[in-house]
Amino acid sequence: LRHSLSAAGPASASPEMIEKLFLAGTDVFRMNLSHGAEDKLDASRIVRDIEQKYDHPIGILADLQGPKHRVGMFGDDVPKVHLTEGQAYRFDLDTDAVGD
Repeated sequence: LRHSLSAAGPASASPEMIEKLFLAGTDVFRMNLSHGAEDKLDASRIVRDIEQKYDHPIGILADLQGPKHRVGMFGDDVPKVHLTEGQAYRFDLDTDAVGD
């Protein structure tokens, strides 16, 4: 199984360019979310429109920067968490559980 990946950035996020890349064989578009996601919304909608037009699945890869998990800041009253290599840590949305 082989996939062709293209980055959807300022020079390649127009409907014409995304369609051209798709027709050339791209089946996954990478969205760099390191500097925000707001401007990637239009590109992802364009990808979905082309997916529908050609009735062919197209993947979207949301690329986050390295170890930075964008979950917000813990309050000052929450003890700091220091992890060691290989130690598991679970992020969840359970607002009823103990923790911040």
